[in-house]
Amino acid sequence: MVADDVRRWLGRATLALIALPLLFALGAWIGSSIPRNADWQEPETGVTIMVGDNGVHTEIVMPILAQGHDWRALFPPGDIANPQRPYTHVGVSWGERTFFLETPTWADLEIGNALGAIAGGDALLHVAWYVRPAPSEDYRRLTLSAKDYRALAASIAADLAPGARRFGGYGGHDVFYPARGTYHLGRTCNQWTSDRLAGAGIRTGWWTPLAGGVMKWVPQG
Repeated sequence: MVADDVRRWLGRATLALIALPLLFALGAWIGSSIPRNADWQEPETGVTIMVGDNGVHTEIVMPILAQGHDWRALFPPGDIANPQRPYTHVGVSWGERTFFLETPTWADLEIGNALGAIAGGDALLHVAWYVRPAPSEDYRRLTLSAKDYRALAASIAADLAPGARRFGGYGGHDVFYPARGTYHLGRTCNQWTSDRLAGAGIRTGWWTPLAGGVMKWVPQG
C-alpha cells in the first residue's frame, strides 16, 4: 500500500511539473493577445524609439534628448566606465536584482538565481548607452507622438529609486540603478516594458511575462 501511495504521489508530481509550465505558457499567450489601448495608432511623425529583445528580456531604447527630456540629467554618463563615446540613445529595462547582477551572460545562469527571481526580489533598472543603434528584427522602431513620449519618459524616470547607489554593468557602456517595485512571476521584466508602453497610451498586450508577448505588438520594418 505504501509503495502504491508513493507511485501515485510521484505520478501526480510529475504531471504537475509538466502541466504548470504548459499552463503558464498558455496563460502568457492568451494574456499577451488581449490588447490595451486597442485604438492607438502609430503617428507618421514624432519621436522614434526602439523596443529591443534578446529572446528573453526586453528594453526600451530612446534618444538621449527629445521633447525636452535629457536622460543625462537622470543617468549621468559618468556613471559608466566608458563615457567618452558619442552616445545617441539610452536603453532602459527593469528586472530582479540578484539575477541581473549575477547573470552577465547566459553561461552564468544558475538555477537558484532563476528560481529566486520567480519567487520575487528587489528590482534594478539596467541602463545601457548606444551610438546610433540600427533597427533590426531584434530592435524594432516605434514612433510616438510628443505627448506619448513625454508620458513614457516620465513613467520610466519615476521608477528610479531616489538617492540609491549604482552598480557596475556588464561592460563599459551600461550600469544598474536600484528601482521601485518588486519582481515576481506576475510582474516580470517584460511586463514592465509593456506596462510602461501602455501607461503612455501605446497599444500592447495585457499580460506579457515573456518577450514574445511584448514584441508581437511592435511591427517589424
